This record gives sequence, structure tokens and C-alpha cells, in this order.
Amino acid sequence: MKDLGVLHHFLGVTVEPRPLGLFLHQRQFTCDILERAGMTDCKSCSTPVDTQGKLSEAEGPMVGPEDSTAYRSLAGALQYLTFTWPDITYTVHQLCLYMHAPREPHLAAMKRLLRYLRGTLGYGLLLGQSSSAELVVYTDADWAGCLDTRRSTSNYAIFLGGNLVSWSSKRQPVVSRSSVEAEYRVVANGVAKATWLR
Repeated sequence: MKDLGVLHHFLGVTVEPRPLGLFLHQRQFTCDILERAGMTDCKSCSTPVDTQGKLSEAEGPMVGPEDSTAYRSLAGALQYLTFTWPDITYTVHQLCLYMHAPREPHLAAMKRLLRYLRGTLGYGLLLGQSSSAELVVYTDADWAGCLDTRRSTSNYAIFLGGNLVSWSSKRQPVVSRSSVEAEYRVVANGVAKATWLR
């Protein structure tokens, strides 16, 4: 075993020392994704997802075989990007739901996400010292958000002191009969994860 020096790059994640702590980002990996998609010079947008619309399994025409393969490849790469970019987790989850048979609206949603990434290349995750060692959990549910299955999406973010240490966006396994039931499920999931972390 030998000392490799100060950590600066690990599994595609760049680590930069800052006065407030360590800044983790995947800027180069993001640039590679944009280049692979042919969107290095695209116009950026301010949000990763269209807040007015929902994606559906049967909406719009199917994409061609080449676009379908590219969609799957990019969706997989975007999943890896969520390691340092928590704010795209929900959008990436939604895009991955349609990997088996992507359609034009799904491809348009992916291009919107890539445009968002183009405008936020400086984003990342800052891990710094904190005077508190308290775990704080935030949860939210998108009740019956899936137009096809009517399932809700659970989202949680867990902070240790001031540092975000765990986050998730995942479709719930069953249909909730009310928004209260959907929220209860995500709270129970968040508490279980926090208990495991503790």
C-alpha cells in the first residue's frame, strides 16, 4: 500500500479543496455526455424538467432504433451523474422509466435536461466541516404522478450537519389511495434510511 497524495480524482468524480471543504463535481464527465449527444453548444435552460407536463408511456411517436440506443446510453450516463448532482435525480428517474421503449416526448425531456446541464456545469456537491452531527431528513411525494400506473414518486434528502449525504427519487411499489398515504410511505422510507445511517 502506498500514499497516492491528496485526493483529486476518484471514479470520474473530481475533488477540489476549497476554503469551506471539498467540492465534488463531474464537469468533465458532463462535457463528455454533452459531446456524445451533440449538444456542446446548445442553449441552456433554467430547470431540468418541464414543470407543467408529465411524461407518459404511450404519448408521442416511437423514436428510431439509433435514437433509442442513444437514449439508453445517455440515460445510463445520467444516472452516474446523479452522484454529485442531486437536483437532477427526479428527472433522471423519470427518463429511466421509459428506457425500454422511448418516444419523442421522452427524447425531448432528455434534451431539456442536457440543456440544463449545459448551463450549470459549475454545479457540484460541497462537503465541509459542520458543528452539528445531527441527521435531518426532508421528504416529498408526487402523488399519483405516473400517468400510466398512477403510482407516486418518493423523494428524500438526508443531511448530516450541513452536508447532503444521501438522496433518492424512486417510484413507490404500490398505488396510494390518497396524498396522505403517499406522503406517509415516503416519510417511513426516509426515517428507515436515516435510522440505517445513524
